[in-house]
Amino acid sequence: MEEEVQIIEAVEQNDSVSPLRVLKDVSAGTCGGIAQVLVGQPFDTTKVRLQSAPTGTYNGALDVVRNLVKNEGFRGFYKGTLTPLIGVGFCVSMQFGVFEGMKRMWARQNVAAGNPPDLKYSQYYFSGTAAGFMNAFLTCPIEHVRIRLQTQTAAEGQRQFNGPLDVVRQAKQAAGIRGVFRGFGPTLCREAHGMGIYFLTYEYLVNRDMRTNSIARTEIPSWRLCIYGGCAGYSVWMSAYPFDVVKSKMQTDSIDPAKRRYVSMADGFKQTFREFGLKGFFRGFGPTMLRAAPVNASTFCAFEFAMRTMG
Repeated sequence: MEEEVQIIEAVEQNDSVSPLRVLKDVSAGTCGGIAQVLVGQPFDTTKVRLQSAPTGTYNGALDVVRNLVKNEGFRGFYKGTLTPLIGVGFCVSMQFGVFEGMKRMWARQNVAAGNPPDLKYSQYYFSGTAAGFMNAFLTCPIEHVRIRLQTQTAAEGQRQFNGPLDVVRQAKQAAGIRGVFRGFGPTLCREAHGMGIYFLTYEYLVNRDMRTNSIARTEIPSWRLCIYGGCAGYSVWMSAYPFDVVKSKMQTDSIDPAKRRYVSMADGFKQTFREFGLKGFFRGFGPTMLRAAPVNASTFCAFEFAMRTMG
């Protein structure tokens, strides 16, 4: 019976801890993050408005798009883009940097134990979980700022927030640093578990391709990498989407603690279930799944291309 391991590229001990190797991982991850934002922002704006709008505001994703184009123009899809373009690029670079570093750590441990460097399924999952855990500390405030700006619809001069820094200022003024990190609980759950599933799915498909076709990772064509990235995107949202819904509700709640509807992550889950039932945890799921394939296909393709270019 075939062992429950996935073949990875040979681990060179002198390269596994090299600062240059880490820099390459982070740089390639940044390329993936920029591609992710540019492709995914319109989908994300649609998703957030569906998740956070009061009941009856929209009839579905197409209604959000129609109203947004009518009232704000196509530029409305890219409201709050500057923050994620900088922030998500940094976040994704951390995700890939930590994940690749964890892969090399597991490989070294496997070799030290007298085993091949091949990673088990569980090792891929925990490598992704570590990447997600670290990333949550960056993702939470960045997404908080982005969501506040994405859902702001008032005309110029009547807006609550004048930009990313104003969101941070008001959140901190209202509730201190905890106000900036509003929604951290569901963000951490989504990122840790979701990234574990995300990277496990992608690496499984890549390693299966290498094994089936007897080729190196660098020989896998871009179109197949895009398919594997899309599948990874589907897997993360199918496994962690309810946490994202509650996070969006908490981050679009009143910035004033005294006026908030949701006092905690548990309260967000309880009130959402009470009001909408199980379907309440999947509001905006359609545009999210439409977004998952192109966004994550571009992310992994950009990452792999950058890694091949840098060597």
